Amino acid sequence: MKALYKHKPNIFKHTIALVAIVFLAASCGIFRNRQSPVYYAGRPACGNYQPKGVVDEVYYPGSVPGPTMRRMIVYLPSDYYQSDKHYPVVYLLHGARGYETSWIRKGDILQLTDSLITHQAVEPFILVMPNVNQYDNDADFDHSRYKDAFESLFEVDGTVESGFMNDVVAYVDSLFRTRPEKPGRAIAGLSIGGLQCIHLSATYPDAFDYIGIFSPITWTIFKASPYKKFFDGLDAKLEVQFREPPKGYYIYTGKNDYVHFAAQDFHKKLQKKSYPHNYIETNGSHEWYNWKDYYVFFMKEIFKQ
Repeated sequence: MKALYKHKPNIFKHTIALVAIVFLAASCGIFRNRQSPVYYAGRPACGNYQPKGVVDEVYYPGSVPGPTMRRMIVYLPSDYYQSDKHYPVVYLLHGARGYETSWIRKGDILQLTDSLITHQAVEPFILVMPNVNQYDNDADFDHSRYKDAFESLFEVDGTVESGFMNDVVAYVDSLFRTRPEKPGRAIAGLSIGGLQCIHLSATYPDAFDYIGIFSPITWTIFKASPYKKFFDGLDAKLEVQFREPPKGYYIYTGKNDYVHFAAQDFHKKLQKKSYPHNYIETNGSHEWYNWKDYYVFFMKEIFKQ
C-alpha cells in the first residue's frame, strides 16, 4: 500500500475502495442529506448535560478561503477562571459527517473529560474541538452545517488544514492560558480526523508532542485546490518529525473496522523506519464506542513527562 502515502495512488483501485467504504457507510445509516433529522446546524454545544468544567463557544476568523467565521468548542477546567495556571491543550478532531459538537453529541466527551479530571487520571487540561470541514463560503457553511459522507470524503483539499495552526492553535493561545509549546500540546482525531492528525503533526513537527490517531482513513481523493500540496511529501515530513520523536504517538483501530487495513499499513510504514509509536488493536469496528475508549486510553498516557 506504499502509494497510499505518496498520494500518487492507483486511482482506479483506491477509487473503488473509497466508493465501497462510502456505500458501506450509507448502508449503516451514515449517509444522510441536509433534510435529515441529524442535520444540527448551529446546535448549542452542551445539550442537556451540565459539565463540571466550563464550556465556551468561540467564534474565530479564517485566514484561508471559506467561511469568514467558524466556531470551536473549548472545555476549560472547572477552576480556570479562579486560577492563574497555564494548562496543556488537546485538539480533538471529528470525522466525516462531523463538526465541532460531534464529540459532545455522540462521544460523551464532556462526561468523559469530567470523569478523567475528577478522578485525577489526567492533569487538568484545555480541550478544543474545532470544525475542520472545508466549506466554500458563508452560505455553504450555514452555521456549521452537517456534511454527508460524500461531501466529507471528497472535499478534503488541504485548505482548512493549511490554516489550522494560525486559525485554531494560535487563536487558542491568544485567548486562554495555555502552555504554547510542543510539550504542552496534543492532537487527536477519528477517521478523516485521524488523516488530518497524521498530516498536521508531520507538517508542524514542533507543534504537538502527543498524537492520537483513531481508526484512521489514511488516504482519500483530494479535491483540486491550490492548498492540496499540504498533503504532499509525507515521507519526508515524517522523517523530520521523528528526528526528535513525539513523546507519544498512538494509533488505535478495531479489528473489525472496515478501514482496519489503513491503520495497519500506516503502522507498518512507521515500523519499517523504526519510528517510535504505539499501535493498539481492539475489538469492534468504526464506531463511537471504540472512539470513546480510545480517547480515554490516549488521555491516560499523555502529559506525564
